[in-house]
Order: sequence, then structure tokens, then C-alpha cells
Amino acid sequence: MLNETEVLQMADLQHDLSLKVYNTFGIDVNAALFARIKNTEQLTRLLEEYDTGKVPFLVIGEGSNILFTSDFNGLVLNPCFRGIKLVKDDGRQVLVRVGAGEKWDNWVDHATAQGWFGLENLSLIPGSVGSAPIQNIGAYGVEMKDFFAWLEAWDLQQKRSVRLQTEECRFGYRSSIFKTDARGRYIITHVTFRLNRTPDLKLGYGSLKESFSLARGSTPMDLRKVIISIRNQKLPDPDGYGNAGSFFKNPLVDRTIFKCIRVEYQDIPNYPDTENRVKIPAAWLIEKTGWKGKRLGNVGTWPTQPLVIVNYGGATGQEIFDFSEQIRNDIDRKFGVYLEREVNVV
Repeated sequence: MLNETEVLQMADLQHDLSLKVYNTFGIDVNAALFARIKNTEQLTRLLEEYDTGKVPFLVIGEGSNILFTSDFNGLVLNPCFRGIKLVKDDGRQVLVRVGAGEKWDNWVDHATAQGWFGLENLSLIPGSVGSAPIQNIGAYGVEMKDFFAWLEAWDLQQKRSVRLQTEECRFGYRSSIFKTDARGRYIITHVTFRLNRTPDLKLGYGSLKESFSLARGSTPMDLRKVIISIRNQKLPDPDGYGNAGSFFKNPLVDRTIFKCIRVEYQDIPNYPDTENRVKIPAAWLIEKTGWKGKRLGNVGTWPTQPLVIVNYGGATGQEIFDFSEQIRNDIDRKFGVYLEREVNVV
């Protein structure tokens, strides 16, 4: 058994650390214990010292998809696994292994510059590589799962490193097994991607093709630049206005409900998902209930993208949560649709 001094040195363990800089909402709460983990050896030795079956624990990367409503009286793990390694290149596709602690957009930029294509539409999404599979991040008609090969993780039940393939991760719309049945079981250390050597530009989402054409784009790097420009115009910079990007998922509603809504709103945007369900933009629902650009105290929806809830400065996590509840309740009353949060509330 390690003594506390050895553990502190081993994993940069700190007591009562403010998490303000570890969440993009900028909520000032404390973690009873906080550890930056740089390799599997540090991780396993720390878990031996602190029985996570008895001590509450939480894994955070860049903190771009989390809302803290109170202090966390447990152990917060911050995986800092680094590195980008080309595993295989057959001239048609590449396999690339990436550390969970790498910033997602840095990885997308690196991949595109290397001629490893596919992730361009996911440019400028905040967060770490390790959090991408958990959320199955997506944007502009592309999801992370489309280019996922496998991931490596520490299995807290089996107490060993494991490799999980696509089918085992059960990816869905902004979801995976890591958010459902296996929530809290795995600590992701590395993700391996399968990318293309030949460009295959995905321009079918919304007005992306028009924007790409106006920019006279022709390459994946051009597409990345266009998407970065679009996102910068529509979305707030977390460094200036605390936010976690899209706060709610786009709801999948039964066609019966959709038809009822369309009686009054014939121009309702929609995307058929299955024979019985239709996806409706959450931003449209928020706008139609009068919440677009609305501000209450230190919290509000972003004027150009109501799907984003913003901390205008000094808001508590509880204030942001309560604000989101008001939006959900109003939409439920008006449309009979209950929005599901993308953001994890702790």
C-alpha cells in the first residue's frame, strides 16, 4: 500500500481543488480529491489506493459537457494520456491511435493536415478525444462512430485494460454504452480511428454545401475552415461566455405527435429517423416557445443559437439547471415534447 506522499507524487493528487478551469461553464465548485493521470500505471496504482467502490469518483476531460451544481465530495480523475500514433497505412485507409487526453480539435487539425480524412465536419467541437466516444459527438451530418475503429479502457469491474470494438460501444444518437448500461465502469485511455486517404466531403447537412461553394472550397482543409467559420459565427467562445455547446438533444418524436404539431406549424423543420419517428430541431422548439435570446439574471440562451445556454458571469450550476428546466417544461406544455439534456449534470 502506498502512503499519501507517494500517491501525491505519483498522480499529481490534490485536495479541495477548484474545478472552475476544468469545466467550460466556469462553475466554481471544489473536488475533494483531484488527480491528473498520465499513464495506466498511475491509474492502476491510484485506484488501488482509493477504492472507487467506496469513494465516489468522476472522470472529466476538458469539462465541455458537464454542469456542476455542487461540490464533488470524491475523486475526480483527469486522464492526460497523450500521443498520436499511426498504426497502419494501406494507402487507402489509416488506423491512428490517439491518447484520451488530446484535445479533440487539435487531433482533427492534425489528421486533416496529414491527409487522414473524415473528421473535418467535426471541427471545433470542444472536449477531449477520450470523451468523444462517450457522447458519440456529431455535427453537420457526421458522427464520431463513422470513423471509430476501437478504444482502450480500464475496466473497473474486471480491474484490467480492455479493448472495445464498435458493436460493443453501442453507439446511438449522442449516446453510447458509456452513458447507459456501462456508465461509470470504464476509464477510456486511447481511441483508434479509421480514416480515409481519399477525400469524401460530406456537404449534405443544411446550407453547408452553399457555404462551401461561396468560400470556393475544394479540399477537406477548406471544409474544416468553413465549418470553423460557421461555428464561430453561431456559437459563443467558452473563454468569453461559459457554455457547454448544445445543451439539449434534438428530440426524436412519434409521427403522431409530429403530425399534431405540423397542423399549426406547417413549416416545422424535420428529419425522418425511422418509420415511426421524426427528429425535430430542439433549437426550433426553444425559439417557438419564446426562449431564443432570453436572459434571466446571469443565465441565458445564445441569441444566434438558442440550443446553447450561456453563463454570462457569476451564475451557479443550480441557476443554469433551473433555467434549463423552465425551457423543458414550457416546451412540454406547448408541444408535448420533453427535451433530453446532452450535458451531464453532477
